[in-house]
Amino acid sequence: MSEKIQKILANAGLGSRRQIEKWISENRVSVNGQIAKLGDRMTLDDKVRVDGREVNLVKSAAKKTRVLLYHKPEGEICTRSDPEGRPTVFDHLPMLRNGRWISIGRLDFNTSGVLLLTNDGELANRLMHPSSEIEREYAVRVQGQVSPEMIKNLKKGVKLEDGMAHFEKISDEGGEGTNHWYHVMVKEGRNRLVRRLWESQGVKVSRLIRIRFGSILLPRLLRRGKWTDLTQEEIAGLE
Repeated sequence: MSEKIQKILANAGLGSRRQIEKWISENRVSVNGQIAKLGDRMTLDDKVRVDGREVNLVKSAAKKTRVLLYHKPEGEICTRSDPEGRPTVFDHLPMLRNGRWISIGRLDFNTSGVLLLTNDGELANRLMHPSSEIEREYAVRVQGQVSPEMIKNLKKGVKLEDGMAHFEKISDEGGEGTNHWYHVMVKEGRNRLVRRLWESQGVKVSRLIRIRFGSILLPRLLRRGKWTDLTQEEIAGLE
């Protein structure tokens, strides 16, 4: 049975469907020697090349979906390579015989905590899509005085350069001076959203840790730079 090229390649772990659609529009994908176009369909028996390299298609029915929980430390980026030579989260992951690890969203260079990665492009695409509205909870250490008015603004919503945004929840976790902590929750993955929301109130974030993604909590015993496989029950609970 034929399916859209981007669906088959996503199921084979090549990337998210959106990312593969971009490759097709850039003429980087060929099927049976012909440059692919958006809307083209294929089967698992067709020969596919991306950037001239043949892709080893894995039947999704025979491939076990894996999701890793990686405790990202500060000082690592979430891309596969970096012109500046900085370490990446992919440096510490187990090898895959077929496919590759896909990051489900990102954490910026100075943020630590829960980062999920999977070999299932379709799953990654669903979880990253804005319509999923998956809860993301962070522990935030802030510098500066936080007033009740600021908290009210952050819950109600403030205008950022890419639109309105707000915290779904804010809880004061205590501390004094430059060591005051809050827990905040958002339902979207916009770039640096938590930091930008606090900065909109003139408050600086000095530490940011993602402690929960959906139903997955950061395990207390999982050290920074280490990973663990989610169980099939935990994976099912994400969707």
